[in-house]
Amino acid sequence: NQNDDDYSLIDFNRSGVPLVEIVTEPDFENAQDVKEYLQRLQQIVRYLEVSDADMEKGNMRLEPNISLARSEELVVNSKPGHLPPATRHLPPYKVEVKNINSFSFVSKAIEFEIKRHTELLDKGETPAQETRGFVESSNSTVSQRSKEDAKDYRYFPEPDIPPLRFTEEYIAEIACQLPELPQTKIKRFIDTYALSIYDAEILVRDRATADFFDKAADLAQEQGMKRKELANYIINKKPDLSKTTPEELVKTVASSNQVADVDEAKLSETIDKVLVEQAKAVTDFKKGKETVIMFLVGQVMRQFPEKIDAGKVKASLLAKLK
Repeated sequence: NQNDDDYSLIDFNRSGVPLVEIVTEPDFENAQDVKEYLQRLQQIVRYLEVSDADMEKGNMRLEPNISLARSEELVVNSKPGHLPPATRHLPPYKVEVKNINSFSFVSKAIEFEIKRHTELLDKGETPAQETRGFVESSNSTVSQRSKEDAKDYRYFPEPDIPPLRFTEEYIAEIACQLPELPQTKIKRFIDTYALSIYDAEILVRDRATADFFDKAADLAQEQGMKRKELANYIINKKPDLSKTTPEELVKTVASSNQVADVDEAKLSETIDKVLVEQAKAVTDFKKGKETVIMFLVGQVMRQFPEKIDAGKVKASLLAKLK
């Protein structure tokens, strides 16, 4: 029964929750590069166990600043050894899109802003320096408030926090405690395990999966299994690694790769049956479409409940077709 004027409400929702704000130089020229950078940043934060960086839970927010430089504003950097050879004068404005919670949305927001800025600049207008919000339903942005220059924020030193100075020795000590980071791990998976870049990147996306594969890969080698077979199984079958062990998974993969002996007479009979049922495929093969052979191999192997040797099936099929 109290009046609103009788008390105040305090929101402790994020009280005591630390915030890390990472700000880059204006180094990006397109939305795809921004998206890739942010994805790698999220991956590194997770590897370091700094945060879950789960955007659906508000652990991570993306806020791109966008401005366009005219082509005539390009200037050649005359300093030797500097890359890239051309740098840009920073435009006299920037627009910040706030609180985006999706890599896809950040790309769409940047692409929308580039188009909007281009249209304004082509008319001789300079986009207003402001913060904007992303509208998911229309993949567009809307103005929220004007954005002041840095001097207008009236920044001042935090009186309760003294300047922090770190020695090279301390930094080196911290560096030694870091886990193997994603890009280094990808290179090692390629060099050590003979994986493709594609396979390595998928396995390394999640640290738990990468660590699991590391342990299982050594066990696979001991049993004469190719690490590539193990990688394929994890990537394609997507087993729940939290409910198994590296030892159990290697046994599962090994058993799935075993082929059963098949009776020659039964195989020949099955192939004859498939060739009759798949007359069109046979005709296509005889007309020179040799890739159809793998379709026929699959049709034969489907007739057997156990896994049989695909190479043997293919050889038998070719013998009959030719």
